Amino acid sequence: MDALQSQIKHTLIELGENPEREGLLDTPKRVAESLRFLTKGYQEDLQTVVNGALFTSDAEEMVIVKDIEMYSLCEHHMLPFFGKCHVGYLPSGKVLGVSKLARIVDVFARRLQIQEQLTKQIADAILETTGAKGVGVIIEAQHLCMMMRGVEKQNSLMKTSCLLGSFRESVSCRAEFLQLVTN
Repeated sequence: MDALQSQIKHTLIELGENPEREGLLDTPKRVAESLRFLTKGYQEDLQTVVNGALFTSDAEEMVIVKDIEMYSLCEHHMLPFFGKCHVGYLPSGKVLGVSKLARIVDVFARRLQIQEQLTKQIADAILETTGAKGVGVIIEAQHLCMMMRGVEKQNSLMKTSCLLGSFRESVSCRAEFLQLVTN
């Protein structure tokens, strides 16, 4: 049994459970595997994820991918938050393979996070990778730490945004991005 499994077994005991009962015998192993998967973003780096999928292009119009599913764990309670991420960028001579935008979202979502920081990390990574004129990221998520405990509000939705470069500086660029991701 590795250290993480041992700690999970100890946690079960501290919660008043018997880790030797049939239903819990493999729980420390399953939870350890689950936590490693849910936090695999710590083991990934941007260059490996992008894997050279940055291509020369004369495209000058906004590139947007909406409704990228994302799942993360809040760093305060280690409970899930989940929702959709919308990303857009204004190319500057290079375009990124479309699936790489979703992979960048996952690199940062698969870490202990707060939504505000996650939004900024994704935007910064896309800007750094593409050298875009501007980047916009919006995340809409539900937080189980608000739904299952604390205030227990089931229908709340948190929205965060990060606008960089022309998405922040140009009113028309910002308006176009917001219109395209909300329709």
